[in-house]
Amino acid sequence: MGKIEEALRHTTDTKRLVIGPGCVRESAAMFLDLFPGKKAIIVADRNTWEVAGKDVLLSLQETGVPHDEPFIFTDPDLYAEWTYVEQLKARLSETDAIPIAVGSGVINDLTKYVAFLLGRRYITVGTAASMDGYTAYGSSITIDGNKQTVDCPAPYGFVMDPVIAAEAPKELAASGYGDLIAKIPAGADWMLAEAAGVEAIDPLSWGLVQDGLREALADPVAVRNGDVAYTEKLSEGLLMSGFAMQAYRSSRPASGMEHQFSHCWDMENLCYQGKHVSHGFKVSIGTLVSTASLEFLLEEGLDGLDVDACVDAWKTWEETEKDIRRIFEGKPGHLSRALKETKDKYVDKDGLRKQLVALKAAWPALSRRVKDQIVPFGTLKENLRLVGAPYEPEMIGVSRERLRTTLKYIPYMRSRFTNVDVLFRCGLLPALDRKLFGKGGIWETNM
Repeated sequence: MGKIEEALRHTTDTKRLVIGPGCVRESAAMFLDLFPGKKAIIVADRNTWEVAGKDVLLSLQETGVPHDEPFIFTDPDLYAEWTYVEQLKARLSETDAIPIAVGSGVINDLTKYVAFLLGRRYITVGTAASMDGYTAYGSSITIDGNKQTVDCPAPYGFVMDPVIAAEAPKELAASGYGDLIAKIPAGADWMLAEAAGVEAIDPLSWGLVQDGLREALADPVAVRNGDVAYTEKLSEGLLMSGFAMQAYRSSRPASGMEHQFSHCWDMENLCYQGKHVSHGFKVSIGTLVSTASLEFLLEEGLDGLDVDACVDAWKTWEETEKDIRRIFEGKPGHLSRALKETKDKYVDKDGLRKQLVALKAAWPALSRRVKDQIVPFGTLKENLRLVGAPYEPEMIGVSRERLRTTLKYIPYMRSRFTNVDVLFRCGLLPALDRKLFGKGGIWETNM
């Protein structure tokens, strides 16, 4: 528990964490500690009520914590959408009770957001190792058909029983595995950003994510089979990632180029077989693309980079804006985001020269660090297959042509500096496109 205790000393929102078999019965004790004299209300859906909500209620009753009647969503198609925000807000507005969210991504996002709207803190009892968003600030809510991330505090306390998580539907752990393995290329992206002089690595948040990461990912078959010990390792890795984001006040420690695919597809309301594709599954495909991109960068190298030629070819902001308006014509949501995010990271020719000179000078040592950091593409793909996560874009309803188009969007979709920005600044994106989607490429397409 040393790592957890160290993390909690630096988190801004979460102050208590209990993880271990049978710990759901400790929910009431945590509530009393964090909210003395307050009343509780459980928020769950039908499934999470059965697997954990009843035990949470029993712990409240046995400990004498005053509580309202639990609020249980009954819609089988429940997701984090504005309609359900309004339902929960209406109920919680009738009481001053502190919510206890019992569930995974959807219940956590809904409760987190409504608690924020009402100016309250809350506790989460997690029921699946499905994502790192449990302990991260921010809530993903679909409003008017568009998924948006709203800044709001993470839970004040968190409880996770790995036995319950191990018994959750297999796709939830697979999604969590996909979200966790994304931290590997995200770490490489941070190395590149630091070398370019854009954003230095923070040792504390880096360690919270990267220390023990390989061990948590070591046995995807055990995770898929519901092994409790490996489910606990996966859970802890995801929770540490959320704590790192709290400590750093940014998702940088846990998110790089790979997450930009998920954000883009969120804006396009990606569904497959009538269901919204989970965050972890979208990130799984993004992780494959980011890893392939990093391997391409290592193959090309920056040792012989012609900095002068790159600077000469660099477009002014006015020219870049015209490109953005052309690329995102007919996509107003994408366009407004691309204009803002690209402007935030744009540099002029002098700024570009400084970045490229720094990267080129650092490359001999940096390339070795990046190579050691990433998981080879073939190994990554096999691990995703073994855990039950998607390993081809078609498995989430994304054609190869759509994947290719999304990659063209990615340099503009977020201000965070990642490997795609290195390739963009070096004029290597057309070559990457041919490598990935041309004849004989990983995702060969006729487009």
